[in-house]
Amino acid sequence: MTFRDLYGPGRSTVHATGAMAATSHPLATATALDVLREGGNAVDAAIAACAVLAVVEPQMTGIGGDCFCLLAKNGRAPVIAYNGSGRAPAAATPARFRELGVSAIDPLGPHAVTIPGAIEAWHRLVSDHGTMPFGTLLEPAARYATEGHPLHERVVFDIRSFLPKVRSAQGFADLILDDGNVPPFGRLYTNRALGETLRAIAKDGPDAFYRGEIAARLVAFLNDLGGLQTREDFAGHRGNYVEPVHADYRGHQVYQCPPNGQGVITLLLLRILSHLDVAADEPTSPERFHKLMEAARIAFSVRDAWLADPEHHPVPWERFLSDAFTRVSAGRIREDAVLKLDEPVDLPEHKDTVYLTVVDRDRTAFSLINSLFEPFGSALYEPQTGILLQNRGRSFTLKDGHPNQIAPGKRPMHTIIPGMVLKDDRVLYSYGVMGGHFQPVGHATLLSNLIDFGMDMQQAADAPRCFPQDGKVMVEPSVPAATRARLAEIGHEVEIRADPIGGAQAIRIDPQSGVLSACSDPRKDGCALGF
Repeated sequence: MTFRDLYGPGRSTVHATGAMAATSHPLATATALDVLREGGNAVDAAIAACAVLAVVEPQMTGIGGDCFCLLAKNGRAPVIAYNGSGRAPAAATPARFRELGVSAIDPLGPHAVTIPGAIEAWHRLVSDHGTMPFGTLLEPAARYATEGHPLHERVVFDIRSFLPKVRSAQGFADLILDDGNVPPFGRLYTNRALGETLRAIAKDGPDAFYRGEIAARLVAFLNDLGGLQTREDFAGHRGNYVEPVHADYRGHQVYQCPPNGQGVITLLLLRILSHLDVAADEPTSPERFHKLMEAARIAFSVRDAWLADPEHHPVPWERFLSDAFTRVSAGRIREDAVLKLDEPVDLPEHKDTVYLTVVDRDRTAFSLINSLFEPFGSALYEPQTGILLQNRGRSFTLKDGHPNQIAPGKRPMHTIIPGMVLKDDRVLYSYGVMGGHFQPVGHATLLSNLIDFGMDMQQAADAPRCFPQDGKVMVEPSVPAATRARLAEIGHEVEIRADPIGGAQAIRIDPQSGVLSACSDPRKDGCALGF
């Protein structure tokens, strides 16, 4: 057991016996606890909290985005997975894009907008597994939208980081900026149109979003910009339950959603690490980070070549997770040199996601992630509905023959991945790490911190991070200078990231006592609380 420095900044792991919620924003955590105290279960609390996040963290998520989740009732197997990601319009054929003279999908244009899947998924999950009315769960979010809420520090940080993009979001910029400038912390932010939209959905369910006036306005807005979306595309949207994928990491069963998400890449990375003696290294040593970066580069090379919507292009993930493939992959990693890999497919940077997890009195664990994709999504804001739309279609390629080439009704490769760890068929960790393409590395880093190095929950989330990106190793300033120097000697091009890498929330269920322990990442504004 290692104590944190109680004289320095930081926070302790949170413990409780009743129920627990961990989110990236305090208002969302408070909402989840309110629902739990009112008798709601983990699904009810998580959806209410996620709706609040869609209001209070507009740079990260919204009802114009997508989601994925994992659910373990009573904290036991089987694990249920839901894919709430949207699809490309029926008219989105490569031939149509060639006719339009489109050679690449503009991340700030209408072609980047796939049909948002979040609302359908939230409603389906509450209907199938919740205990409270869906409309009741949306009311806290609607209230924050109409009455306003104070902007927290990370929200303002992201506005500053992407100010030109925010300024380009007509209508939205007028709401969140101060005369075109970065607002101060604590300034009240109101989006009354979004509040009215949430209350319409609360009254009429997903039909209001996908088949009513909201859909009509969104389609008209996108069509005016040249988009291919239709009322039929919205009306036909359905998410679906999927069979989760899992793999062993040192006696722990790690669960992920299957493709089109990149959860299998987390499993591939962990399986490669399982053949390496990571625990023999210090947590922030160059040896540990070198192994992690090299394993991640191998895993990402597989992702970039293969990962796509399995309904359109099968993904042979069983082969990639096999002991034979992962053992050979681990054997390629040298202690004193950087691997030479084929150039990866160009993929956009992605940071915008919220992750949250809730465990209730019955120990039902719910792991949920919701996203607009890039910061502030497409920056396309429909003013009558108050909806900022995602740009998930940005992940498609127009390259002929590539598994992730855009096609009608196809889901793009998704970066967002909720996680869950079981041991002896009982949930040990419900967790997630935000950060787009970083997420598989974030998952592996967090789990290695917990399993290989025996850190407590908050220590594991606080620990320094690094990430292979664009041929470089991006590191946080907290990575020791000696580690950075040695990584450079080995052959990595090391660069300190200008912003924090990712953000984590996690809850642990003690297998003997049932005590809940949770963390929330200091890189975000959120907190973990229980009772």
